[in-house]
Amino acid sequence: MKKNIGFIGCGKMASAIISALKEYNVIGSEVNQDFAAAASKKLGINVITDNKELVKESEIIFIATKPNQVENVLYEIKEYITPEKLVVSIAAGVTLDKIENILDDARIVRVMPNTPALVKLGMFGICAGKYSSNEDVKFVENLLSNIGRCIIVSEPQMDIVTAISGSGPAFFYQIIEDIARAGERLGLDYEKSLILATQTALGSAKMIFNRGETPVQTLIDNVATKGGCTFVGIQEMKKGNSEKLFYDVIDQTTKKACELGK
Repeated sequence: MKKNIGFIGCGKMASAIISALKEYNVIGSEVNQDFAAAASKKLGINVITDNKELVKESEIIFIATKPNQVENVLYEIKEYITPEKLVVSIAAGVTLDKIENILDDARIVRVMPNTPALVKLGMFGICAGKYSSNEDVKFVENLLSNIGRCIIVSEPQMDIVTAISGSGPAFFYQIIEDIARAGERLGLDYEKSLILATQTALGSAKMIFNRGETPVQTLIDNVATKGGCTFVGIQEMKKGNSEKLFYDVIDQTTKKACELGK
């Protein structure tokens, strides 16, 4: 029997997840009638304007609103969250404590998604609430694995996940853009330079995933032959202390994520 899954909020991230749920009965909610009609047409599902009705009809409820709307939504649906229902929050920065303080002993799973889920290459950090079971976490993991990869972490680690994979796409966009602009400044057409940088990033990421037990440093050494042009480039990166740069980027982003969660 198909499970009924409801999405409170049908924005881009919710839409990406919904696209992977062909085996389920999916319903969405949007408070605005026009937004609801547009989402229904785009996603091919029933989208209503009543969050309470959605919760009544659903076994799994995704909280996919903007973070500043979560508290109001949780109070609105609280009386309809029974022990049989699983609540999955994809709202950035909203901690399990905040959700559990409102929903009491509800089964909660918190997820940190990222935007590449829109092209089925997402990365999801998952952590379990006090009352969720291993089966609940496994269910969410299997669900999201259709549009990306998942890791299970503790809640204190979710801010690091936010920094690396949640914010990470923008960091990689910036790196690819910087490399492409360097190529342009040296005399190559920007679009060609961008294709070179982008495809190289894509292929390099695939090589890392396929490396088996080979250390990443070995992959670097295999390309950066001592005395060669790649070696010179790596030395420039070391001279610029790229390791410290990226540590600082992730460190500051993690701290900001932690502040937003308070």
